[in-house]
Amino acid sequence: MTSSTIGVAVIGAGMAGRAHCAGYRTAPTLFDPPLPPIRYAAVVDANASVATDAATRYGYERAGTDWRELLDDDTVDVVSVVVANHLHRQIVESLLAAGKHVLCEKPLAASIEDATAMVAAAAAHPGQVTGTGFVYRRQPAVAATKELLAERLGNVSHFNGRYWCDYASSPLTPMSWRYQGGPGTGALSDIGSHLIDLSEFLCGPMTSVGGAAFATLVTERAEAVGTTYGHARAELSDVVHPVQNDDVATFTASFASGAVGTFSVSRVAPGLANSMAFDVMAQRGSVRWDMDRPAEFSLLADMSGDGYDGSRTILAGPAHPYIRGGLPMDFPGCSFGVGDLFGYQARAFLEQVAGIDGLPPVAPFADGLRDLTVIDAVIRSAAARGATVALPAHPGH
Repeated sequence: MTSSTIGVAVIGAGMAGRAHCAGYRTAPTLFDPPLPPIRYAAVVDANASVATDAATRYGYERAGTDWRELLDDDTVDVVSVVVANHLHRQIVESLLAAGKHVLCEKPLAASIEDATAMVAAAAAHPGQVTGTGFVYRRQPAVAATKELLAERLGNVSHFNGRYWCDYASSPLTPMSWRYQGGPGTGALSDIGSHLIDLSEFLCGPMTSVGGAAFATLVTERAEAVGTTYGHARAELSDVVHPVQNDDVATFTASFASGAVGTFSVSRVAPGLANSMAFDVMAQRGSVRWDMDRPAEFSLLADMSGDGYDGSRTILAGPAHPYIRGGLPMDFPGCSFGVGDLFGYQARAFLEQVAGIDGLPPVAPFADGLRDLTVIDAVIRSAAARGATVALPAHPGH
């Protein structure tokens, strides 16, 4: 770090990149103790106007178009990498070699080979903090569910999860890197990666997957005219390409604990902008949570058998993780959104860099590699018409 100041940069200024920019801005306002002063150094994007817009909006000192300009910049200590998956490895390895702390968006890489190399690079630079952006671990209700399972509800029997979105429902959504790559690199990798991580976060490691199937409903897409953000519509050109990956993915899983899981992922679910939900059934009760109503969850516990057992709705509040000190109005009934989670994630990462013992640390690169290992097993199951595919042991368990 430059004296006692932490200099921050973000590579990639699209939808998720801007969330990282905003998250670092929010981080110093959250929780205690105070962070060291943060210097908002740079936003880099291949598109100059996109970089300039993000730097201006979020108060970063400068914008650039070449991430390599950060390597020799002593004012930059922490870098978020938020670009297309296949670009992660080169950028991350170069940043680590230059002495930077690196937070990389999920999925960690485009292949297990690349992710393995990134884990090795992180291990070769033990003085630098690295992490994978599994931001949904920081949903207060999700973190509370993890505590409930450990302290009150007992062994899990069944995890049932879905992540349904509609960003690819229309054939008018233009072609992008999200629609290129082989089976399993579409909805499964893009949003299913979050659901897979949450299932192991709550239930422990999987031992196998099976019953996998993919479907592609929109089979071709046209290139956009001009620049697009995230999943936005745009004017379309006459240049059309085939969609190479999955719009829908389903599979089952077995966990080392003896629990089983069922998973459903879609990017063509009409009317569902960003709808992740799960049910966790356990020995002494259950939890149900839906991101459409993120600040509440349903809990069944302390069953008496008197005919009046049933779920009750719990509002996330100061008794639950991330609420006290994590919101300007930190009491039950004051909701929050995904943007707040990026603030929690940025705060946690900056705490690690500063040596502050506070929030749970950001998921290591090893967890990003593990997520890709599960995705690869699902891909192999689908290719084998749903055959069961065994998973290696999770190195973190």
